[in-house]
Amino acid sequence: MRPDIKICGLKTPETVERALKRGATHIGFNFFQKSPRYVEPDIAGRLAEPARGKAKIVAVVVDPSNDDLDEIVAILRPDMLQLHGSESPERVLTIKAMYGIPVIKALSVRTTDDLKRVEAYIGIADRFLFDAKPPKGSELPGGNGVSFDWGLLTWLDGNVDYMLSGGLNKANVGQALAMTKAPGVDTASGVESAPGVKSLDMIDEFFDAVEQACMPETTTGSVN
Repeated sequence: MRPDIKICGLKTPETVERALKRGATHIGFNFFQKSPRYVEPDIAGRLAEPARGKAKIVAVVVDPSNDDLDEIVAILRPDMLQLHGSESPERVLTIKAMYGIPVIKALSVRTTDDLKRVEAYIGIADRFLFDAKPPKGSELPGGNGVSFDWGLLTWLDGNVDYMLSGGLNKANVGQALAMTKAPGVDTASGVESAPGVKSLDMIDEFFDAVEQACMPETTTGSVN
């Protein structure tokens, strides 16, 4: 079965259209101003319109203020909020209570101890996104094009619903799915020709790679 596929950091009508055409289950708009994928809420609102009823619209925020969330939610009307900062379980609960919108909690992973932080959010976050810890010197909490040791995910309880992120691209997403059986995958830099610049061809290639990875194995034998 094909996993959920989220294309994150979309900024143009053409890339939104291509992601939807290829069957993206989630499309993400980035509201972290230091990111090359940052988009103004009013632009994101217009870009998201074709996705309504076809894919879940995700607002990606990093330690947002209530004022920022008020504006984003009012204009974008997202289906989900992705909290990609250091939001505590209490803050996640508060945000859910304020807006009544499901929350994806992103966690940065390098070691098993990082992954164990998920325990505090179980029953609070509606889904998790596991991303690699940013490299030294990066100001971006995600979208850095680096991966973590996917073998760490064997520690997880099978009931944890998550998306795998961190450096996924056409070359490695098949291996990632084979190792983890992740119920969802997320890519941003993996379908870009330059930081923040999505490539239609690379979006196609990513979907092709996922579909190839999910094809059932066939066996051949001789008939005597």
